[in-house]
Amino acid sequence: MKQNMKQWLDDMIKAPVKKTMPVLSFPAIQLMDITVKELISSSDMQAKGMKLVADRVDSAASVSLMDLSVEAECFGSTIRYSDDEVPTVVGSVVTSEQEAKDLKVPEVGACRTGIYVEAIEKAVNMITDRPVLAGIIGPFSLAGRLMDVTEAMIYCYDEPDMVHTLLEKVTSFLIDYANAYKKAGANGIVMAEPLAGMLSPSLAEEFSSPYVKKVVDAVQEDDFIVIYHNCGDNTIKMIDSILSTGSAAYHFGNAISMTEMMPHIPSDIVAMGNIDPAGEFRNGTLESIRKATTQLMEECCKYPNFVISSGCDIPPASKWENIDEYFKTVTDFYAK
Repeated sequence: MKQNMKQWLDDMIKAPVKKTMPVLSFPAIQLMDITVKELISSSDMQAKGMKLVADRVDSAASVSLMDLSVEAECFGSTIRYSDDEVPTVVGSVVTSEQEAKDLKVPEVGACRTGIYVEAIEKAVNMITDRPVLAGIIGPFSLAGRLMDVTEAMIYCYDEPDMVHTLLEKVTSFLIDYANAYKKAGANGIVMAEPLAGMLSPSLAEEFSSPYVKKVVDAVQEDDFIVIYHNCGDNTIKMIDSILSTGSAAYHFGNAISMTEMMPHIPSDIVAMGNIDPAGEFRNGTLESIRKATTQLMEECCKYPNFVISSGCDIPPASKWENIDEYFKTVTDFYAK
């Protein structure tokens, strides 16, 4: 259902009581008694999972799978699948500038991208009480997977022309992919650019932010927003270039302190974060997740533009009792 998403963000800032927006999708496998492999292979299962999660928790938006292997697979990457973990990319497909030049940009719909777009198209007809956001990888994070993430930063120094050639191609694809989600009815995308968080501020300014901005400029409108996610530990140092992307809102991982980050965020821009997904949602206790959530809200809710969230995608095997306790803690905090 279309709505003015920039107004949605403005209303969120003004609201004295805010709904949380964790990146919550993969734990749906527990509600459906299926495997991760089954979930990522079926648009029906993905839409059903999003609906089940939306029925269970009162989140600000429904967020689809943050699967950072989907786009790389389209470009020819080898993917390692698992029944209980999110898929991962293996090896590389680009090791030289010539290979970057020869690399073909795939059509949206190739491999599993068609399934993921179909899932959103189905989900927006099932979830009508909140925005539906699709997950998408960021340009440098996609390019890094095609080059091999362990080599990506070295290539920025040794083969910068190759990296830029590759970034131009993946950015073109990501614009088409985001527009496909827009056409399917999504209210926006959460763009995950975690690999950029490992760059120095100067490298991020050259190899990440300009390409994110190209995507943002091409797809963002009043009724379709880009929420930028970065879970790297350098995000505070590179916040100026991150903000230069023009994304409608920002989401940060638990590698940094939201208390330190919030003074860097303009008061009219929403910033979200950053309860530890693995440490708390998956491996924490009811007591520890309540303590962590309460502490973060006490530190950051003095900023009207702060929205409590998970630090990243909540792992598939995370305990639902911990997830439920997290939502209850948010509600209890605002009820004080």
